[in-house]
Amino acid sequence: MSNPEITTGERGFWRWWPLRLLLFFIVLILLYGGSQTAVLFLPPKLAFVPVATTAIAAAIAGAAILTIAYRLLTRWTERRAVGELRASGAAMQLFGGALIGFVLFAGVYAVLWACGTVTFHGWSNAGGLGGAFAMSLLAGVGEELIFRGAVYRFFEDGFGTLIALILSGALFGLIHAANPGATVESSAAIALEAGILLGAAYALTRSLWLPIGLHFGWNFTEGGIFGTAVSGNKSHGLIDATLSGPQLLTGGAFGPEASVAAVGVCLVAAVVMLAIAAQRGHWKPLAFRFRTD
Repeated sequence: MSNPEITTGERGFWRWWPLRLLLFFIVLILLYGGSQTAVLFLPPKLAFVPVATTAIAAAIAGAAILTIAYRLLTRWTERRAVGELRASGAAMQLFGGALIGFVLFAGVYAVLWACGTVTFHGWSNAGGLGGAFAMSLLAGVGEELIFRGAVYRFFEDGFGTLIALILSGALFGLIHAANPGATVESSAAIALEAGILLGAAYALTRSLWLPIGLHFGWNFTEGGIFGTAVSGNKSHGLIDATLSGPQLLTGGAFGPEASVAAVGVCLVAAVVMLAIAAQRGHWKPLAFRFRTD
């Protein structure tokens, strides 16, 4: 007869969540880095295949590998079904998240336009859409599995929702400090807007699909549609526009993500999500434990 504590509960030293966090982080970061390398450097090697097609195929493969790895790690160390990646409602949350990401970034550009920092010149060509789609897809899946599926989730198990939002957001901002054009201000902006917002999206649904969709929608709108730098990485979008004005508003070389407009828009959305999450009973109280039973 099977023991339910063995089949459904955690056991052994994996009860210490910091060990699980370290394992998840190392494995997923390595896989994410390898997938990014494939998306960036594989397309030019396959001259007989369109660059965009190769990039998208590599991104889909990388996203699939990361998702499988996350599932396997969860089942191995936690002995449970991976509810945060359940198939039920996944498509709706992905689409809804992508739509929210689009609306939020469009809202940022609306604020910047109202402040006189955006000049629209018309439409550009669609040559950069494939690359933007590939990088947005891979970032959405990879970074959410790492930072919400592992970092935020384990911190929340140990310290509660508030501390998890602060710590996971800070780490997310710190990781982006290595990006081109990064400054102390851009890292703080990423921590506040993306770290808190995406953590709130997970807290709201207890699913990774909404933050994955939101992350993808934001990045694709930023790079693929508006053609601005995405976390310091240059892109080419459908809309031909230029930003000018104080760095506090434009974000400088890092892109609009480092602007006060982006921080303000995203924090408003995050507060709304967290309020609904608390109403649904998804807010975990403050705690201080390093082992789960």
